[in-house]
Amino acid sequence: MARFTHRAEPYLYTAPALILIVAVMLVPLGIGVSYAFRDIKLLNPFGGGFVGLKHFYALAKDRNFWTALNNTVWWTASSVILQFGLGLVLALLLNRPFRGRGLAQALCFLPWAVPSFLSGLNWAWLFNPVVGPIPHWLAALGILSAPTNILADPQLALIGPIVANVWWGIPFFAITMLAALQAIPRDIYEAASIDGASGVQQFRSITLPFLAPTMAITILLRTVWVANFADLIVVMTGGGPADRTQIVASYIFTTAFRKLDFGYASAISLVLLALLLVYSLLLVSLRQTLLSKG
Repeated sequence: MARFTHRAEPYLYTAPALILIVAVMLVPLGIGVSYAFRDIKLLNPFGGGFVGLKHFYALAKDRNFWTALNNTVWWTASSVILQFGLGLVLALLLNRPFRGRGLAQALCFLPWAVPSFLSGLNWAWLFNPVVGPIPHWLAALGILSAPTNILADPQLALIGPIVANVWWGIPFFAITMLAALQAIPRDIYEAASIDGASGVQQFRSITLPFLAPTMAITILLRTVWVANFADLIVVMTGGGPADRTQIVASYIFTTAFRKLDFGYASAISLVLLALLLVYSLLLVSLRQTLLSKG
């Protein structure tokens, strides 16, 4: 008995955390997956029966879903690329010593502290020509023919949430890249300078290789987060006009909490989960391949 207790001791220490993970994550996930194969509608209290792959067959013919999926690709790719590029530039600037750098860092990281709901509301006001300055600035620069709300234009509406998302997400990359930059030994740069390496050569041969692991994991995480991030779109456009800003995450929200069809919303969620898992596996395998070659 004592021998069994000794072997089970490590599992007993981790049991509370495992029970919490199962209760908070795995159980809701299992229930959500089961909903995808059942007819769960709040307006039909006598439903809930097993429907098999019916939701997935309907999803394959759902034009709104394919529009949302296409928007998700543009929303995620443009947001992550701009956030990463601007965040890296900001991190490189903040990595240089200058007077007032602490205050500058605090101000640059301020957007990350703003709740996403409040951020979306503020940007919706900024794009409103009645109370916001952005349409008037764009008209003065000749970008718009007149101060109009681009959030009401089906061709331009997605730009608004992307701009808000980029502003809100830049600090994430700036913080992580700045931490990685400060971990690079300064002696390497000093030795490269003595050897006559230029700033561009130092960045390409020293900075990028050291930042590569951090870049890979942050881009992976941020892509998954942005693809699931519907707050700004729900607040700023509600998926409109004419579903031109609807992404898969906001389509799930609309289906579940406006149409009250939790079964169909769970099927959409399951498809999004599968797509993100495939993306994550591809990125991780690509990273492992590059590391093995290096």
